[in-house]
Amino acid sequence: MAVVLALASAVVYGASDFLGGLASRRASVFGVVALSQLAGLAALLVLLPWLGGPSTSADLAWGAAAGLAGAAGLLVFFRALAGGVMSVIAPVTAVTAAAVPVLVGMLGGERVGPWALAGIVLALVAVVLVSAEAGLAALRAARPASLLPALVAGAAFGLFFVLLDRTSQDAGLTPLVTARLASVALVAAVAVSTRQSLRAGRTALPLVVVSGIGDMTGNSLFLLATQEGGQLAVTGVLASLYPVSTVLLAQLLLRERLVPAQLAGLLAAAAAVVLITMPG
Repeated sequence: MAVVLALASAVVYGASDFLGGLASRRASVFGVVALSQLAGLAALLVLLPWLGGPSTSADLAWGAAAGLAGAAGLLVFFRALAGGVMSVIAPVTAVTAAAVPVLVGMLGGERVGPWALAGIVLALVAVVLVSAEAGLAALRAARPASLLPALVAGAAFGLFFVLLDRTSQDAGLTPLVTARLASVALVAAVAVSTRQSLRAGRTALPLVVVSGIGDMTGNSLFLLATQEGGQLAVTGVLASLYPVSTVLLAQLLLRERLVPAQLAGLLAAAAAVVLITMPG
Protein backbone atom coordinates (compact mmCIF):
# COMPACT_ATOMS: atom_id res chain seq x y z
CA MET A 1 0.00 0.00 0.00
CA ALA A 2 2.86 2.39 0.80
CA VAL A 3 4.25 1.96 -2.72
CA VAL A 4 0.86 2.65 -4.29
CA LEU A 5 0.37 5.78 -2.17
CA ALA A 6 3.87 7.07 -2.99
CA LEU A 7 3.30 6.50 -6.71
CA ALA A 8 -0.08 8.23 -6.50
CA SER A 9 1.59 11.20 -4.81
CA ALA A 10 4.06 11.43 -7.70
CA VAL A 11 1.23 11.46 -10.24
CA VAL A 12 -0.65 14.17 -8.36
CA TYR A 13 2.50 16.23 -7.70
CA GLY A 14 3.30 16.20 -11.40
CA ALA A 15 -0.20 17.24 -12.42
CA SER A 16 -0.13 20.03 -9.83
CA ASP A 17 3.21 21.28 -11.17
CA PHE A 18 1.82 21.23 -14.70
CA LEU A 19 -1.18 23.37 -13.71
CA GLY A 20 1.00 25.65 -11.63
CA GLY A 21 3.29 26.13 -14.61
CA LEU A 22 0.36 27.09 -16.81
CA ALA A 23 -0.86 29.56 -14.18
CA SER A 24 2.62 31.09 -13.89
CA ARG A 25 2.42 32.05 -17.57
CA ARG A 26 -0.55 34.26 -16.75
CA ALA A 27 0.27 35.63 -13.31
CA SER A 28 3.02 36.45 -10.82
CA VAL A 29 4.95 33.39 -9.69
CA PHE A 30 4.75 34.51 -6.06
CA GLY A 31 1.00 35.02 -6.44
CA VAL A 32 0.60 31.54 -7.89
CA VAL A 33 2.66 29.93 -5.11
CA ALA A 34 1.05 31.83 -2.23
CA LEU A 35 -2.56 31.46 -3.40
CA SER A 36 -2.16 27.82 -4.41
CA GLN A 37 -0.80 27.03 -0.97
CA LEU A 38 -3.73 28.80 0.65
CA ALA A 39 -6.11 26.76 -1.52
CA GLY A 40 -4.34 23.60 -0.42
CA LEU A 41 -4.61 24.63 3.22
CA ALA A 42 -8.35 25.22 2.84
CA ALA A 43 -8.79 21.76 1.30
CA LEU A 44 -6.77 20.20 4.11
CA LEU A 45 -8.88 21.85 6.81
CA VAL A 46 -12.01 20.41 5.18
CA LEU A 47 -10.57 16.87 5.27
CA LEU A 48 -8.95 17.12 8.69
CA PRO A 49 -11.99 15.93 10.73
CA TRP A 50 -11.79 12.59 8.87
CA LEU A 51 -8.08 12.21 8.14
CA GLY A 52 -6.52 14.09 11.03
CA GLY A 53 -5.11 12.43 14.11
CA PRO A 54 -3.72 13.12 17.56
CA SER A 55 -0.47 15.01 17.10
CA THR A 56 2.24 15.77 19.60
CA SER A 57 4.14 19.04 19.69
CA ALA A 58 7.00 17.18 18.02
CA ASP A 59 4.73 16.17 15.12
CA LEU A 60 3.66 19.77 14.61
CA ALA A 61 7.26 20.96 14.83
CA TRP A 62 8.39 18.41 12.23
CA GLY A 63 5.52 19.55 10.01
CA ALA A 64 6.46 23.22 10.35
CA ALA A 65 10.10 22.43 9.61
CA ALA A 66 9.05 20.49 6.50
CA GLY A 67 6.91 23.42 5.36
CA LEU A 68 9.82 25.83 5.74
CA ALA A 69 12.13 23.50 3.83
CA GLY A 70 9.64 23.10 0.99
CA ALA A 71 8.99 26.84 0.74
CA ALA A 72 12.70 27.65 0.86
CA GLY A 73 13.27 25.14 -1.92
CA LEU A 74 10.61 26.82 -4.05
CA LEU A 75 12.11 30.26 -3.54
CA VAL A 76 15.65 29.10 -4.38
CA PHE A 77 14.32 27.12 -7.36
CA PHE A 78 12.46 30.08 -8.85
CA ARG A 79 15.43 32.35 -8.27
CA ALA A 80 17.68 29.83 -9.99
CA LEU A 81 15.30 29.61 -12.94
CA ALA A 82 15.30 33.39 -13.25
CA GLY A 83 19.07 33.55 -13.56
CA GLY A 84 19.99 30.18 -15.04
CA VAL A 85 19.21 27.63 -17.73
CA MET A 86 16.04 25.69 -16.98
CA SER A 87 17.22 22.64 -18.96
CA VAL A 88 20.10 22.33 -16.48
CA ILE A 89 18.44 23.46 -13.25
CA ALA A 90 15.31 21.27 -13.51
CA PRO A 91 17.02 17.85 -13.79
CA VAL A 92 19.68 18.66 -11.19
CA THR A 93 17.02 19.85 -8.74
CA ALA A 94 14.83 16.82 -9.38
CA VAL A 95 17.53 14.19 -8.92
CA THR A 96 18.86 15.90 -5.77
CA ALA A 97 15.36 15.93 -4.30
CA ALA A 98 15.10 12.21 -5.04
CA ALA A 99 18.56 11.38 -3.71
CA VAL A 100 18.22 13.07 -0.31
CA PRO A 101 15.54 10.76 1.17
CA VAL A 102 17.34 7.75 -0.31
CA LEU A 103 20.62 8.72 1.38
CA VAL A 104 18.93 9.58 4.68
CA GLY A 105 17.00 6.33 4.65
CA MET A 106 20.09 4.26 3.93
CA LEU A 107 22.19 6.08 6.52
CA GLY A 108 19.35 5.60 9.02
CA GLY A 109 19.69 1.84 8.73
CA GLU A 110 16.99 1.00 6.19
CA ARG A 111 17.65 -2.21 4.32
CA VAL A 112 16.21 -2.81 0.87
CA GLY A 113 16.46 -5.88 -1.30
CA PRO A 114 18.69 -6.05 -4.39
CA TRP A 115 15.79 -5.57 -6.81
CA ALA A 116 14.50 -2.54 -4.93
CA LEU A 117 18.02 -1.09 -4.73
CA ALA A 118 18.44 -1.47 -8.48
CA GLY A 119 15.05 0.17 -8.95
CA ILE A 120 16.04 3.12 -6.75
CA VAL A 121 19.22 3.69 -8.78
CA LEU A 122 17.27 3.42 -12.03
CA ALA A 123 14.63 5.83 -10.71
CA LEU A 124 17.32 8.44 -9.99
CA VAL A 125 18.53 8.08 -13.57
CA ALA A 126 14.96 8.34 -14.83
CA VAL A 127 14.36 11.60 -12.96
CA VAL A 128 17.39 13.18 -14.65
CA LEU A 129 16.43 11.96 -18.11
CA VAL A 130 12.76 12.93 -17.90
CA SER A 131 13.64 16.43 -16.67
CA ALA A 132 16.28 16.99 -19.38
CA GLU A 133 14.11 18.95 -21.82
CA ALA A 134 17.14 20.08 -23.84
CA GLY A 135 18.80 16.68 -23.77
CA LEU A 136 21.91 15.60 -21.90
CA ALA A 137 24.18 17.96 -23.87
CA ALA A 138 22.96 20.89 -21.76
CA LEU A 139 23.95 19.08 -18.57
CA ARG A 140 27.42 18.27 -19.87
CA ALA A 141 27.97 21.92 -20.81
CA ALA A 142 26.77 23.28 -17.47
CA ARG A 143 29.15 25.31 -15.33
CA PRO A 144 29.62 24.19 -11.71
CA ALA A 145 28.57 27.61 -10.37
CA SER A 146 25.17 27.32 -12.09
CA LEU A 147 24.52 23.98 -10.40
CA LEU A 148 24.81 25.18 -6.80
CA PRO A 149 21.33 26.83 -6.57
CA ALA A 150 19.78 23.75 -8.18
CA LEU A 151 21.52 21.49 -5.66
CA VAL A 152 20.32 23.68 -2.77
CA ALA A 153 16.74 23.72 -4.04
CA GLY A 154 16.75 19.96 -4.59
CA ALA A 155 18.19 19.33 -1.13
CA ALA A 156 15.44 21.47 0.39
CA PHE A 157 12.74 19.56 -1.52
CA GLY A 158 14.25 16.25 -0.43
CA LEU A 159 14.43 17.50 3.15
CA PHE A 160 10.68 18.14 2.98
CA PHE A 161 10.13 14.40 2.47
CA VAL A 162 12.62 13.51 5.20
CA LEU A 163 11.06 15.81 7.80
CA LEU A 164 7.50 14.65 7.08
CA ASP A 165 8.70 11.08 7.51
CA ARG A 166 9.66 11.98 11.11
CA THR A 167 6.03 12.51 12.17
CA SER A 168 4.27 9.75 14.10
CA GLN A 169 2.05 7.16 12.44
CA ASP A 170 -1.00 8.21 14.46
CA ALA A 171 -0.82 11.90 13.51
CA GLY A 172 -2.70 11.52 10.24
CA LEU A 173 -2.63 14.66 8.11
CA THR A 174 -2.50 17.05 11.07
CA PRO A 175 1.25 17.85 10.68
CA LEU A 176 0.50 19.19 7.21
CA VAL A 177 -1.41 22.08 8.81
CA THR A 178 1.70 23.52 10.43
CA ALA A 179 3.69 22.64 7.30
CA ARG A 180 1.40 24.71 5.14
CA LEU A 181 1.07 27.59 7.62
CA ALA A 182 4.86 27.84 7.83
CA SER A 183 5.33 27.72 4.06
CA VAL A 184 2.64 30.32 3.38
CA ALA A 185 4.14 32.63 6.00
CA LEU A 186 7.64 32.34 4.50
CA VAL A 187 6.52 32.88 0.91
CA ALA A 188 4.34 35.85 1.88
CA ALA A 189 7.13 37.40 3.96
CA VAL A 190 9.64 37.14 1.12
CA ALA A 191 7.11 38.47 -1.41
CA VAL A 192 6.28 41.48 0.75
CA SER A 193 9.92 42.24 1.57
CA THR A 194 10.88 42.11 -2.11
CA ARG A 195 7.69 43.87 -3.26
CA GLN A 196 6.47 40.96 -5.37
CA SER A 197 2.84 40.83 -6.43
CA LEU A 198 0.66 38.24 -4.71
CA ARG A 199 -2.19 38.55 -7.20
CA ALA A 200 -3.08 35.75 -9.58
CA GLY A 201 -5.75 37.28 -11.80
CA ARG A 202 -9.10 35.87 -12.84
CA THR A 203 -7.84 33.79 -15.76
CA ALA A 204 -5.17 32.07 -13.70
CA LEU A 205 -7.15 31.68 -10.47
CA PRO A 206 -8.92 28.38 -11.35
CA LEU A 207 -5.60 26.81 -12.32
CA VAL A 208 -4.03 28.13 -9.11
CA VAL A 209 -6.77 26.66 -6.92
CA VAL A 210 -6.70 23.23 -8.57
CA SER A 211 -2.89 23.21 -8.48
CA GLY A 212 -2.90 24.02 -4.77
CA ILE A 213 -5.42 21.31 -3.97
CA GLY A 214 -3.39 18.87 -6.05
CA ASP A 215 -0.17 19.77 -4.26
CA MET A 216 -1.80 19.23 -0.87
CA THR A 217 -3.23 15.93 -2.10
CA GLY A 218 0.27 14.85 -3.12
CA ASN A 219 1.60 15.82 0.31
CA SER A 220 -1.19 13.87 1.97
CA LEU A 221 -0.60 10.76 -0.10
CA PHE A 222 3.13 10.83 0.64
CA LEU A 223 2.55 11.31 4.36
CA LEU A 224 0.08 8.43 4.41
CA ALA A 225 2.63 6.29 2.55
CA THR A 226 5.20 6.90 5.30
CA GLN A 227 2.59 6.17 7.97
CA GLU A 228 1.79 2.87 6.26
CA GLY A 229 5.32 1.78 7.11
CA GLY A 230 6.92 2.56 3.78
CA GLN A 231 10.71 2.90 3.80
CA LEU A 232 11.87 6.47 3.22
CA ALA A 233 14.41 5.35 0.61
CA VAL A 234 11.57 3.80 -1.41
CA THR A 235 8.68 6.22 -0.83
CA GLY A 236 10.95 9.23 -1.29
CA VAL A 237 12.30 8.15 -4.65
CA LEU A 238 8.87 7.06 -5.91
CA ALA A 239 7.31 10.39 -4.95
CA SER A 240 10.19 12.14 -6.72
CA LEU A 241 9.13 10.61 -10.04
CA TYR A 242 6.63 13.48 -10.35
CA PRO A 243 8.36 14.94 -13.47
CA VAL A 244 7.03 11.93 -15.38
CA SER A 245 3.39 12.99 -15.12
CA THR A 246 4.29 16.64 -15.75
CA VAL A 247 6.07 15.72 -18.99
CA LEU A 248 3.28 13.38 -20.09
CA LEU A 249 0.62 16.04 -19.53
CA ALA A 250 2.68 18.59 -21.46
CA GLN A 251 2.99 16.12 -24.31
CA LEU A 252 -0.69 15.16 -24.33
CA LEU A 253 -2.29 18.56 -23.74
CA LEU A 254 0.27 21.04 -25.08
CA ARG A 255 1.68 18.79 -27.81
CA GLU A 256 5.23 19.39 -26.59
CA ARG A 257 7.70 17.07 -28.26
CA LEU A 258 9.77 14.72 -26.15
CA VAL A 259 13.50 14.56 -26.77
CA PRO A 260 15.13 11.10 -26.88
CA ALA A 261 16.49 11.52 -23.35
CA GLN A 262 12.97 12.07 -22.01
CA LEU A 263 11.63 9.02 -23.81
CA ALA A 264 14.44 6.96 -22.31
CA GLY A 265 13.59 8.45 -18.92
CA LEU A 266 9.95 7.38 -19.18
CA LEU A 267 11.00 3.82 -19.95
CA ALA A 268 13.52 3.88 -17.12
CA ALA A 269 10.88 5.14 -14.70
CA ALA A 270 8.51 2.32 -15.65
CA ALA A 271 11.28 -0.26 -15.22
CA ALA A 272 12.26 1.28 -11.88
CA VAL A 273 8.75 0.94 -10.51
CA VAL A 274 8.64 -2.71 -11.56
CA LEU A 275 11.97 -3.43 -9.87
CA ILE A 276 11.02 -1.61 -6.64
CA THR A 277 7.78 -3.57 -6.33
CA MET A 278 9.39 -6.98 -6.92
CA PRO A 279 9.58 -9.22 -3.84
CA GLY A 280 12.93 -9.87 -2.23
